[in-house]
This record gives sequence, C-alpha cells and structure tokens, in this order.
Amino acid sequence: MIALGQLLALIAVVWVSGYKRMRTGNALAMAAVALVVMGLIWEFTLIPWILLGAFAALYFLEDLRKDKITQPIFKIFKSLLPPMNSTEREALEAGDVWWDGELFKGNPDWKQMLSYPKPELSKEENDFVNHQVEELCKMVNDWKVVHEDKDLPPEAWEYMKKEGFLGMIIPKEYGGLGFSAFAHSTVVSKLATRSGSLSVSVMVPNSLGPAELLLHYGTEEQKNHYLPRLAKGEEIPCFALTGPEAGSDAGAIPDLGVVCKGEFEGKETLGIRLSWNKRYITLAPIATVLGLAFKLHDPEGLLGDEEDLGITCALIPTDHEGVEVGNRHYPMGQAFMNGPTHGKDVFIPIDWIIGGQEYAGKGWRMLVECLSAGRGISLPSSAAATGKLSYRLTGAYSVLRQQFKTSIGQFEGVEEALARVAGDTYQLESMRVMTAGAVDLSCKPSVVTAIAKYHMTELARNIVTDAMDIHGGRGVIMGDRNYLSSGYMSMPISITVEGANILTRNLMIFGQGAIRCHPFVFREMQAANNPDERAGLNEFDSLFFRHIGYGVSNFVRTLSLSFTAGRIAHKPTSGKTAYYYQQLTRMSSALAMVSDISMMLLGGELKRKERLSARLGDVLSYLYMSSTVLKFYEDNGRPLSDLPYVEWCLQKNLFLTQKAFMDFFDNLPVSWLGATLKRLVFPYGRAYKMPSDKLDHKIVQSMLTDCELRDRLTNNIFIGEENDPAGRIEHAFKKVLASAPLALKLRDAMKAGKLKAGRTKEDTIATALATGVFTQEEANMYAEAEAARLDAIQVDDYSKEYIATGKEGKPKAKSKAA
Repeated sequence: MIALGQLLALIAVVWVSGYKRMRTGNALAMAAVALVVMGLIWEFTLIPWILLGAFAALYFLEDLRKDKITQPIFKIFKSLLPPMNSTEREALEAGDVWWDGELFKGNPDWKQMLSYPKPELSKEENDFVNHQVEELCKMVNDWKVVHEDKDLPPEAWEYMKKEGFLGMIIPKEYGGLGFSAFAHSTVVSKLATRSGSLSVSVMVPNSLGPAELLLHYGTEEQKNHYLPRLAKGEEIPCFALTGPEAGSDAGAIPDLGVVCKGEFEGKETLGIRLSWNKRYITLAPIATVLGLAFKLHDPEGLLGDEEDLGITCALIPTDHEGVEVGNRHYPMGQAFMNGPTHGKDVFIPIDWIIGGQEYAGKGWRMLVECLSAGRGISLPSSAAATGKLSYRLTGAYSVLRQQFKTSIGQFEGVEEALARVAGDTYQLESMRVMTAGAVDLSCKPSVVTAIAKYHMTELARNIVTDAMDIHGGRGVIMGDRNYLSSGYMSMPISITVEGANILTRNLMIFGQGAIRCHPFVFREMQAANNPDERAGLNEFDSLFFRHIGYGVSNFVRTLSLSFTAGRIAHKPTSGKTAYYYQQLTRMSSALAMVSDISMMLLGGELKRKERLSARLGDVLSYLYMSSTVLKFYEDNGRPLSDLPYVEWCLQKNLFLTQKAFMDFFDNLPVSWLGATLKRLVFPYGRAYKMPSDKLDHKIVQSMLTDCELRDRLTNNIFIGEENDPAGRIEHAFKKVLASAPLALKLRDAMKAGKLKAGRTKEDTIATALATGVFTQEEANMYAEAEAARLDAIQVDDYSKEYIATGKEGKPKAKSKAA
C-alpha cells in the first residue's frame, strides 16, 4: 500500500512538472526529493526508485541513449519525412515566427503579447493621413473612375507622384516617405473607403514589387538608380509572377531565361535571353519598369557548375526592345490598371538581376520573404476599410430608412445582420492594427500574415454581403450615390490575389504553421537533412527527447485544463476578459496536443489531408484573431463601451474553434482516436456558444448613435461633403438624430389627439406649427432633417444613352426612395 502511495506521489510530481513545463533535470530532482521525504516518513520502497532510476539513466547516459534508442528512431524519422521540393522548402523557411509560435506551444505568454508596443502614427504620418490622403480622396469620384473614365483622373496621378504616395515604403535617404507599416496600412485603408481602384494603385508600388525587393536585395547601384525615381513617381513599377500555367504553384513557372552572351549598347555582354507570358499584372499597362520572375538556366556554365539555377528576379525597363505591355484586363469592372506582359527572346544584361549575379536562382526565397510582410498590410487594410465603411454607413442607413413607420434598424431580423457587421468590423480593425504592428517590429510573420489575409478578406466579404442585404435596392442600384456596389463587385479580387483563399487555408496556415510554429519539428527536420550524419544525430537526440517531454506536458496540460474548464489557467488581467484568456490557453494547449498526435499518426499524409489540416489551421487562426481583439481592447485603455464587442468576438471565435476541433475529430481516419480526443478536449461536451441575441442587441446600439466608439472604430475613413456618397448619409444621419426629440414630440401629440397626420410630412409639420406643437425653429429643423433623410435614401437613374456608353446624355432627376 505504501509503495502504491509513493508511486501515486511520483505520478503527481510528474503531473505537476508537466503542467508547469519544468526542465527534465529539475523534475527528476524534485521527484527524488519527494521519494526521499516519503521514505523518511514511512518506509523505503523499491519500485518508485527503479522507475525514477530508469528515467534518470535515459536522461544522463547520452551515448547509450543515442546509440540504442535515438539512432533507430532517427533513421525511421528520416524515412518518413514527406518529399519536399525546393519551392516548398524555401517557402517554409521564409519569414519569421511571432505570436503564432506562442499560440502553437500550448502555453501562450499573454504578458509578452500585452507588452508589444501599441502601433501609432507619428505626427508626420498622421498629418499626411489628415491632409494629403484626404485631399487625394477629394480628387477622385469612384463612379466616374469606374464607369466613365476607366482610370484615375490625371490630376490624381500627378498628386500621388508629387506627394510621395508611390514611395511610402522607400526610406527618406532615397527620397521616399519612409513610413511605418502601420502608416502604410492606414493610408491604404482610408483610400479604399473612397475608391478601390485608387487604393490598389497606391497599394501595389508599396507592396510586393520592385521597391520592396530592391530595399532588401538590390545592389547599391540598383538602389541609387531606381529608388529615388520610384519614390518620385518618375518610374511606375509592376511585378510579373503569375502566368497561365503558374499561379499558386510558382514552381511551375514556364517562363525561361538562359544565360548567354549577347549584344547590349553595342558591346558583347554577359546576360540572359528571356521569354515570358504573364497575366493579371497590376500597373503593367502603364509601368515603366517591369519586375519579372522566371526560371534561370545556365547550360554553358557561364555562371558556375550548376545548370538549373532556379527562380530569379530581374528589373527590366518596359521600353527595352522586345518587352510587351499596354493591353488591359478588366477585373470585375474595376478601373485600376491591370494587364498582361509578354516577351520573346529578349536579351538583358546579367546586372539587371535584382541583387546582381550572386542572386541568380534566389528569386523565390526573395519573393516569399517579402510576401510574408506585405501580405499582412495591403489586402487586410482594404478588408478593414470595407468593414469600417459598411459599419458606419449601414448603421446610419438603418436609422434613415423606414418601413412601417419604424427605422429598419429596430427590426430584429435587420439587427441580426447589423450585429455581424458590427462585431466583425471590430475584429477586422483589431487584426489590421496588430498585424501591421508586427511588421513594424522588424518581423516577417509568414503564418500570421497568411491568417490575416485569408480571414480578413473572408470577413469583409461577409460584411459587405450583410450590408447589401440591409440596404436592399439602395445598394443594388449602381450610380454616383452608391457607396457599396463597387466594393461588393470587387471583393473576389481580394479573395483571389496574394495567395488564393482556398490555397491559403488548406495548405499554408497549418501546413506552414505546424512546422514553423512548432518548437521542435522544423529543427528536427533540419537535423534529419544535415549532411553530417553524426552532427544531425546529436542535434536530433536533444530535440527528440525534449519533444517527448513537450508532448507529455501538452497531454497533462490539456487534461488538466479540460477537466477544470480552463479555470486553473493563468489570468494576465482581471475583470470579464480574464475568463477569455483562460479559455484561449485551454484551446491553445489542446491544439498543441492534437497537432502532435496528428503529425505522429499521419506523418506526411497530413499534408495531403487538406480538409483535416485546414481545420487545425482554423483553430490557430481563431486563437490569433482572439488575441488581436484582446490586445486592441487593452491598447485602447479597456473602454467599457468596447466590452460587449470584445465578448461578442471572443464568444464567436471560441465557438468556431470548438466547431473546427469537432469537425476534425469526427473526420479523423481512425475513428476511435477521434472519439478519444474529443473526450479529452471536451470532457463535458460542447463548451462554447455563439453570442446571444441580447449581446447582438448591445453591440448594434453604437452603430445607430453618434458616439465615441463609432468614431474611434471608423477612424480614418473618407466621409467627404454633403454631396459625396458617404457624406450624404452621414449628414442626414446627424440631422435625424438631432431632430429625434422632435419626432417623439410629434408622435406624442398625435397619440394625445392634439393633431392628426397629414397626407404628407409637409402637411403634418404645418399642422404641428399651427397647433403650437412645434415652434417655427423646431418646424424648420424637423423639415430639414426629413428632407435630408429622403435625399439620402434616393437612388440614381440615368438616360439610356449614358447607360449604354457612359459618356452621352445627362443624368436625369433622382428616383424616389429605394
């Protein structure tokens, strides 16, 4: 009985050590002390000491362990590694691990997250947003750009060049603005609330392209030549990667460059003869310098012994002989410049490779490293803009539009859609801020930016769909008054580019995250690929047994947190959010355990089980999304008005995390394992629910009132004047809110029998004035508000000639209410 007691005590010590993630040596020492104490209190028993001795021998006798245990495992591990081509390997190695690594470990350090500096604009950046960006927005009429001119106005292009919009990421020493990633994100986001075509035209030169590649890899000569010209808009850049046969699978690029000698500027020159066929290239029709990705071959060995050098990037002036640009694609009816580029047997000097000759064959690594950062700024910024504009104007429209003598925002069915717009917009802005902030920490978080790109564009698609449903005919009828239709129609572009969303979710987030974010797997793979067998074995030995300890710890922590419903997890804050930190820690621990078991069981097959791995990617994504909400809330000073939004987002994310886990367990090939894991992670059944109707109602109220939260959440969007699409709604909204007490006064008078409703609103106002219900000032105020409300809900109509050509005929009078 005493032996059993000591054995149980030993297990308890191991359990506590595992939960606390103690170092193995410390845990063994702690267990030995416990056995000594128990031996002194009761009596010495052999069995617990034998078990402890066996573990100690395994830990301390390294040579014996390596030869008898590690080496056979090492051979099996190497044989089970899935095949990986160079493109996959370089994509995997590119970028950095950031907060995603903490979430994947199963015990996130919340204090570390909360210590990240709050992203903020400098005074210079803030002034630029408030003045130059505002001014550029005023120059652009999106309806005219998209449906009449099919281009931005010339004065807008000139202003963009003059004020440095095309060189925001270029340092000041090269004549650029040298803005932060957060400022870049804020500028693009505000421009997108005015015109998607405008924001894309600014976004692309500051995203993955010649300037970004030159900054990181260009020679000094290349930097000094191109960067000042790009900063001033003297050169318009584009970058050509995608072609008919190669989109997401960049390794399949058929575009070919052959190293050879040829004539350039009258002299024999070492160079490359290129042929390419690219499509979907933004700014290509007006570009003056073409960034080009191609496969480089050196059959004559002019650069060295290797013949197939791999993907290479070069910069080519578009007026160079043989370069074809100019034709346009027409992406979803949008007006930003996009088109194909072609070239056949075009000879360029070898010095036109970005970074020079030494960077031949290193192009894919260059691209994915830059994409790791840029993917978290451009499209997420546009997605946040969609949310913010929809939030502000859909809420306002729900006050202005009436049915059955009631503002439509008061109907529960509309409120349900409004709640999704409200909560998801808060989520979007939280993600935008934290993800851009990560880039400003000199980090290139490849997994985090993939999460941001996929989930933010999907959320934006859902938001604009809900906004269109609420607007009804007002959103469907296109025209100068419509502020939704262009964004609604262009949404598939965001879903498709910079890694199509299906690919990003099913292959990248977990496929890359499971290896890069895991504390041991990536290094174990590197050890297995080490050409020095003994060195690889030594490294693998250390990693593998730490990995086992990590796995035991995850199992212990998951069981402990599951059976206590997460209540024993550390809380970095107090108040209502403390519960959510505990639940996220619980789900993080479950992800770590389930991922390890899945990779051990399925191995390389997990890579091909895309729907399974995507669900684990969803779990990681919702953990990150929840983290951004909590960080955003803390950075803004924990305002009481935000708390319902925080709870709404966290409840939704936890519910979706639970759903992803459940779907994963239900579809595991080994059914008994799925059932077992389900019981381990959710021992009491489903733990989380979607936000309640009551919480939906709470978060919608700030959309329907002119309040601080509404202004803060939709900060830095373009509203414009009363005759602008957004300005018209905002102007009417504020007038109707200001006159709300008069509407109540009028209704009460009718209920009391003091007056009867007239045939028109004008008649009713006149009667109210005549009977003393309204003063003249009140009658004027109410009439102005009603006129503004009626004007705001009108839609456009045009002559047949104008609809047919976009040029002829004048717009007719506006139609009646939508």
